Amino acid sequence: MLQLINLSKNFAGKPLFTNISWHLKKGERVALVGENGAGKSTLMKIIAGLTEPSSGDIQFARGAKASYLPQDGIVTTGQSLFHEARAALGELLAMEEELHRIGLDLERLPHDSPEHDQILTRYGELQEQFRHGGGYTMEAEIGTVLKGLGFAQSDWHRDCGEFSGGWQMRIALACLLLQKPDVLLLDEPTNHLDIEARNWLEEYLCAYPGSVILVSHDRFFMDSVCSRIAEVWNHTLADYHCRYSIYLDQREERVAALRNAKSIQDGEIEKTEDFIRRFRYQANKASQVQSRVKQLEKVERIVLPPERKRIRFQFPDAPKSGKSVLELKGLTRSFGDHTVLEKIDLTIEKGERIALVGHNGAGKSTLMAVLAGGEFQSGERIVGHNVTMDYFAQDQANALNQSRSAYDELYAEAPYDMVPKLRDILGAFLFSGDDIHKLVSVLSGGERNRLALAKMLLRPSNLLLMDEPTNHLDLNSKEVLLDALKGFDGTVVFVSHDRYFVNALATRVVEVDAGGVENYFGDYEYYLGKKAGSPAVVGAISAPGAAVASTSGDAAPAPLPPLHKDVRLKDREDEKRRKREDQARQKRMSEMEGQIAGVEKELALLEDEMNAPGFFDDPERGLQGGERHAGLNARLEKLYGEWEEQSE
Repeated sequence: MLQLINLSKNFAGKPLFTNISWHLKKGERVALVGENGAGKSTLMKIIAGLTEPSSGDIQFARGAKASYLPQDGIVTTGQSLFHEARAALGELLAMEEELHRIGLDLERLPHDSPEHDQILTRYGELQEQFRHGGGYTMEAEIGTVLKGLGFAQSDWHRDCGEFSGGWQMRIALACLLLQKPDVLLLDEPTNHLDIEARNWLEEYLCAYPGSVILVSHDRFFMDSVCSRIAEVWNHTLADYHCRYSIYLDQREERVAALRNAKSIQDGEIEKTEDFIRRFRYQANKASQVQSRVKQLEKVERIVLPPERKRIRFQFPDAPKSGKSVLELKGLTRSFGDHTVLEKIDLTIEKGERIALVGHNGAGKSTLMAVLAGGEFQSGERIVGHNVTMDYFAQDQANALNQSRSAYDELYAEAPYDMVPKLRDILGAFLFSGDDIHKLVSVLSGGERNRLALAKMLLRPSNLLLMDEPTNHLDLNSKEVLLDALKGFDGTVVFVSHDRYFVNALATRVVEVDAGGVENYFGDYEYYLGKKAGSPAVVGAISAPGAAVASTSGDAAPAPLPPLHKDVRLKDREDEKRRKREDQARQKRMSEMEGQIAGVEKELALLEDEMNAPGFFDDPERGLQGGERHAGLNARLEKLYGEWEEQSE
């Protein structure tokens, strides 16, 4: 599908990568990984033809093409969402236009015209191409992709210019997926997706017929989608034919082997150089000295890249709080006529690590703001004994003073006793040397987020409220933040779209949906099991305000108390109801699959009939055939839509 031959790229005389030879097979899904600045995005742009390499060649399979989705910067305006997505299917639309034009020509030409048979043959060939390319189901496919990426049907007729930056990237992603290029190049495709959209994209890419190369900071996503890892490291491309989690271990083994080989080589070189120094001026050793000089010149030196820099930090010791940290009773939060939270009850206990989950717009950030002391219309917000909280908002990095340097931003809010430690704190977050004097306005998104996190170390607190703290952080930074939060001895409530992060940290999941909250006392996998109705996962309690014994550090959640008889009965009834609904749904889907097969068979027979010589000799017959063909396609599209609704 794709081959790189001795590919090199230099910037200002410094090599990003040198003499890369690499190939990609059809259907492979590869995660491109490496340090920030290693050249991942540059390599993808070179493959997409947007950037020229310094040297080397790129070869595609005959007729193959690649399409690239950048991290950001795409803005679309001027037409509706649905028409923008439809415009991505340019080849099919051109075929549809030609089919329509040929149909009109066939109606106009007499059957004994010399052009009639030639045009009819072209019509049959084009119709088969159109069908094979999904032309008759393209509107259903557009609906599936838009819905999967989180767009409501009410959004389809909105002008693209009305959507914000994150939704603009979803539009670009939708258009790219609909084009179905042979090589799909995705640079951080999950950056602007919520968990539901990420789950959908995973399934879509796993079934994608072409090849995929992607860059992502979501290890859960990479583990689910990619079976091969290509690491841009040490100016080359290192291949690992495994999942990302296995790659981490194999990489350590490879680096250790390289260090060992370097150590052995350095020892041999030192011996050779010592021999040359000792006997350089002895005539009887001249030939041996010259021989060793030539040996040294031929040695290909092993070069180790610098060690990866890592953030290392821990939150200040948390002051002791009461058992109940924060409680909401019958709380309602509205924006005008729109009620986001309606009479919710929620109790947060000491030591818990609670993940707030739910689709975009469900109210997670609103709930987080209320917990932090924001406005609400009715109900109670009760803060526990000796609770000191720190709030990291979703746009916390934007709240930084753009005109200050990184050091001055910390200094402005640091208590007197913390001033001597500011350089150490900045160093822990990879701000070293002159970096501490960089203005906030020139920092990257990841650097701003790290600086905002650093400010949380200035004062001790025992309740951390964190809304999307992992945004713009690379994999290493996320891992270190995760370790720091695991070691924090206070209470944490957080929102994150990184499922690995949620699963590794949460001891309880609170789902925000339809104005209410539902509690799941376990990690993210437990929550997914309950949502899927897994019989192996039991014990979720949905009563408002329910709580469990507190946990702290890395300890496992405390065992739940025995369920009340009424709760057990309710769980059993819910399980029976879910089974009945699932059986009815499966039956309905089976019926629809039979109907779809019948309509497709009828459509195939009609198309064979229409392709037969002489079919359009009778204009009335041709008109009836076209109307019947359109009706069958409309019925088929409706059945597909109903089947998709049932399957979801």
